[in-house]
Amino acid sequence: MLNKFQLLTINRKISSAKRILIVSHSNPDGDAVGASLALYHFFKEQQYIVHIILPNDFPSFYTWMPGSEKIIIYENNKLGAEEIVNSANVIFCLDFNALSRIGKLGSIIKTSSAFRIMIDHHPYPEDEFDIIFSQINTSSTSELVYDFIFQLEKDELINKEIAECIYTGIMTDTGSFSYSCNYEKTYRLIAQLFRLGINGEKIHQLVYDTYSEDRMRLLGFCLKERLVVNKELGTAYIYLSKDDLAKYDYQVGDTEGVVNYALAISGINFAVLFTEKENIVRLSLRSKGNFKVNEFANKHFKGGGHANAAGADSELSFSETLQYFESLLPAYKQQLTCVCE
Repeated sequence: MLNKFQLLTINRKISSAKRILIVSHSNPDGDAVGASLALYHFFKEQQYIVHIILPNDFPSFYTWMPGSEKIIIYENNKLGAEEIVNSANVIFCLDFNALSRIGKLGSIIKTSSAFRIMIDHHPYPEDEFDIIFSQINTSSTSELVYDFIFQLEKDELINKEIAECIYTGIMTDTGSFSYSCNYEKTYRLIAQLFRLGINGEKIHQLVYDTYSEDRMRLLGFCLKERLVVNKELGTAYIYLSKDDLAKYDYQVGDTEGVVNYALAISGINFAVLFTEKENIVRLSLRSKGNFKVNEFANKHFKGGGHANAAGADSELSFSETLQYFESLLPAYKQQLTCVCE
């Protein structure tokens, strides 16, 4: 919870602000987009000049969300985005805990004179924000945005549009309420969102039932041709090269959730999806129980995230990344085969 001094400071900064900027992390997911749009509508309701900037594009199955067409993609409009950063009075940093997580955009924000407020649920936030609102035992940053508005005593401004965005963030960051949401408070909040008129079934369909044929065939290819299972080490991984992605006309978001299929195998406690990009290999890491993938990602790939869900990048070649990863596993055998809840 924010303390009294923090709330007074935030209210003072917001009340004197003319331009508010909202930013979120690279490769934005449903929580990043949902939290950003929820806060965007909250400030628009109060007649602020407000913008959202994301480092790169987000999946098309989030474009139904109200206001998504207003999102500025930094890599597509660098000069325009930089002008907005430099003119902002208050910058909200959502769903990431270090400016380094958003690349070049982070460097620009760091030199900005704007007041920086971080709202996030990842562990180990860095001390480069003026206000840090961090709760690691919360389902999502979208839930924290709801809490933030509530603590400002402006929850009467939460309308159906804001509720839809918050619900989407919570739903996607918990795997449709299958993990990271084992708290009564989350469900009480969701009940309040339904009172505001949201349609949970429709939102689920808009996010999860709009796959292209290419995306479905890519998933089949992942499971049949690119899945490696090592039960002796409690690990499974899926790997996709640039050629693989091109073959199935890859679009942003097409591999979202794929890593969870590897983790769903009986006896597997650690799963990774390796995706070859232009100059890097992207890793999405998931685990069950006590094996902390954020620590593994940080130690070996300078990545980070949650204890059971993290991300990282490798600057090694695709084949070298896979070889390096496999060489690391034997040292973790005891942890990976004896994961306890």
